[in-house]
Amino acid sequence: MAMEEQHPPAEHFALVATLFEASLAVVAVGLGWLVGCRPAETFRLGAADAGWGLLATLPPLALFWLSLRCSWRPLARLARLVDERLVPLFRQCRVAELAAISLVAGIGEEMLFRGLIQGGTAQWIGGTAGVWIGLAAGSLVFGLAHPISPAYSILTALIGLYLGWLWIATGNLLVPIVAHAVYDFAALVYLVNMRPHYDDRADSPGDSNEASGEENPNSW
Repeated sequence: MAMEEQHPPAEHFALVATLFEASLAVVAVGLGWLVGCRPAETFRLGAADAGWGLLATLPPLALFWLSLRCSWRPLARLARLVDERLVPLFRQCRVAELAAISLVAGIGEEMLFRGLIQGGTAQWIGGTAGVWIGLAAGSLVFGLAHPISPAYSILTALIGLYLGWLWIATGNLLVPIVAHAVYDFAALVYLVNMRPHYDDRADSPGDSNEASGEENPNSW
């Protein structure tokens, strides 16, 4: 999800987040028209490719699960930042609203980062080199668009590489869209409705140092 820092009123957050993610698709189409790139050109509906997209959520979900449980300090700090900055934004959202945000995020962000940036770069450079440079460019910008912390940006860029590879491997933008949307939805439902909130865990033994917030959250 590319929207982290702005905090609209809780009762309007789901609508604002959905409109923001939808605007990314509009931006992708508009910029694509200017540069001669159609970001949804390879999008095709199909049950088989939708199934591949659903199956493709397993590796990033495994990475998500491991990152929340890893004791390595950058990832432990990242888990705290997610609890402190992201979870409160979505806490008032119903499951249906989380589903809507996730679906529109999958469409809008994949059209922008994969369809436009990755595809446009590949088209501009041409050949095999263009394909891989486009993959790197789309993933890098995808990571930079999620600047909560260095660890978060790197993990997001790695997921961007994976989503971009899915697009290259299948030739159908539907596959990374489905993988992105389902991943976002599963992660948000878990973080908001299933995982104990950070403030609920702050008083537990061993958490006092992390809860004090003495370290710079943007440092490694």
